[in-house]
Amino acid sequence: MEKRPFDQLGLSSDLLKAVARLGFEEASPIQTAVIPPILAGRDVVGQSSTGSGKTAAFAIPAIEKVDPKLRAVQVLILCPTRELAVQVAEETGKLALFRKGVAGVPIYGGQSYERQFRALAAGVQIVIGTPGRVMDHMERGTLKLDRLQLVVLDETDRMLDMGFRDDIEHILEAVPAERQLLFFSATIPRAIQDLIRRYSRDPAWIKIESVAQNRPQVEQTYFEVDRRSKIEALTRLIDVNDFRYGIIFCSTKIMVDDLDEHLHARGYLTDRLHGDISQAQRDRVMEKFRRRAFEFLVATDVAARGLDVDDLEVVFNFDLPNDAEDYTHRIGRTGRAGRKGRAFTFVSGQEIYKLQSMVRWAKLDLRRGKIPSLDEVEEARTNVFFEKIRSTLEARNFKPHDAMIDRLLDQGYASTDICSALIHLLQGATGVPEKKASPPGPTASVKPAPAWAGKVAAPKPAPVLPEPTAHDPGTAEESDRPRARKQKYERPARTGREPGMAAIFLNVGRKQLVTIADIVGKIAGVTRLPASVVGAIDIHQRHTLADVADSEADFIVKKLTGIKLKGVVLAPARAGEGVA
Repeated sequence: MEKRPFDQLGLSSDLLKAVARLGFEEASPIQTAVIPPILAGRDVVGQSSTGSGKTAAFAIPAIEKVDPKLRAVQVLILCPTRELAVQVAEETGKLALFRKGVAGVPIYGGQSYERQFRALAAGVQIVIGTPGRVMDHMERGTLKLDRLQLVVLDETDRMLDMGFRDDIEHILEAVPAERQLLFFSATIPRAIQDLIRRYSRDPAWIKIESVAQNRPQVEQTYFEVDRRSKIEALTRLIDVNDFRYGIIFCSTKIMVDDLDEHLHARGYLTDRLHGDISQAQRDRVMEKFRRRAFEFLVATDVAARGLDVDDLEVVFNFDLPNDAEDYTHRIGRTGRAGRKGRAFTFVSGQEIYKLQSMVRWAKLDLRRGKIPSLDEVEEARTNVFFEKIRSTLEARNFKPHDAMIDRLLDQGYASTDICSALIHLLQGATGVPEKKASPPGPTASVKPAPAWAGKVAAPKPAPVLPEPTAHDPGTAEESDRPRARKQKYERPARTGREPGMAAIFLNVGRKQLVTIADIVGKIAGVTRLPASVVGAIDIHQRHTLADVADSEADFIVKKLTGIKLKGVVLAPARAGEGVA
């Protein structure tokens, strides 16, 4: 099924701005198919799974239909589990960012009633909950549905399998007769057909076909990694496998730019593609990539569509794609022309549930892996260095230096000491690190996978890799990759362009190995403001410019003053105020 840009789906500027902020460049097939009929007021039956990107498919039109001036529940989204309810609530919150006055709350068992009471009493318009807890609030009188306009049943087949049919029917009997009803399910068994016939009115039936028949024959591995540690994990995997040619996929244009800069700073040869790159520049990048003028292309899905490259060693999913179809398109770019292909995917937190759904829907053969330790990376680099020396000796591809060696021997130095000294000097240039103990933690083992998700293991706390420091011999400061001069492109300014935002100056940068996560975490942690007040972040060698909400800028500057980040005492200021 076709995909279309979001601006062709009849959305308001607020929703388009939120979608653009999340970095999505076009709607997935399920989003393209269901958003217009939902906006038109029709009931919809969507046969799709979590992995197809359907959360945004119903969340976007639901937010669009809410009246911000009416402080009453207008949208009810039912989910089978608390994990899915939280995931849907998080995505809904991001999409409603620019719809002033629109608020939502997840309600599910195991969470404090008091928190849910306060949120419902405040007049939220969107409720995302599990059937049992929703019924509980209805019976207590704390959840009133008399102004309800839209009901969404997410993963209906799972809710029925878990025994929620009576609860669902009780809820549907209690909602107003004039309401819109949406069913989303991976399968449509008889029980769901009965519900549709009983409660729905002339629904639009939309089915997104599984892409299982197109799944590529590629060795696929996923890693549970904390978001802050993704770059470190990526570089370790590249080094331990000695990859030299591949694509790294990110979900947003901002992430592409940021990762490209980080990898360049660590000495990797990279370039980038996303929707803001001109066609002429895109052609130049692709011509260079085909002739291997650089090692890794960092790209979004849309920018990488139609790439004709047959001999990629690896594909990295730095960010999880929106749906299973995008996943198979990504990894299908390696393992072509009879060559062995490999695909590595990073997941963090709740993303493991989305990956599980992709595995079920597209019948993926995915195994759980562990991030290499620093010792393993060191050993791999040493082996590469050893093979270079051995092959040079066998080919005798070197100029004899007998006279210099004889002078050293005459001065009483042993031949083994002379070789060791030369290797030591070479290591200083090529970055083979000193011995360092592997970090303790759960990365040292691979747990067996349960049967429910093919080869995907159950969720567990993500291993947190140690953050590199300026003196960490395992970091890429000593990488054996040459420091390449970065291709100079005209990059659009990344800060100070959005209305309502102000740029602040921070006196830390790449020299202190500061990351975007460090900046956002420090601002949110010190000020207790939500991370959403932080916008674009541009990290330079010795300073950083960060967009923050203009109304909070002075407060953030005041709170950060004197606070340490990466060992540096911060002296923040609004950009342009006493900043050279």
